[in-house]
Amino acid sequence: MIISDIRDGIATNLATVPGLRVAGELIDNPSPPVALLSLDSIDYDQAYQRGLNLLTFTITLIVGRAAERTAQRKLDGYMQLTGDQSVKVAVESDRTLSGACQDLRVTTAGSVGSIQINDQTYLAAEFTVTVYA
Repeated sequence: MIISDIRDGIATNLATVPGLRVAGELIDNPSPPVALLSLDSIDYDQAYQRGLNLLTFTITLIVGRAAERTAQRKLDGYMQLTGDQSVKVAVESDRTLSGACQDLRVTTAGSVGSIQINDQTYLAAEFTVTVYA
């Protein structure tokens, strides 16, 4: 299990969403629409002889200013279960990340609301990705 390979694989899958910028690490000045990827936790030794580790990543998807009327519609498109704008479809398009993990799933989408970055208010949502490595 190489964490940077897993992070890069998720970012590569996300980059297939048309018009979406992807940052594998947190950035200071995002330019929406942008997906920021962060590692939340690692649960080691979920199977005998270190056969399975569980990694949890969060994708923070920022779509635009919270006051924009179209921001919610854009966010809805990214949260769909189907279609080329779907974060779930994109991330799960290669569930082994070219061999970097055993499997992965986008398990939740939530925390929809406004966030503050550099004195700007944006509309965002968080997606949870569970990786089995």
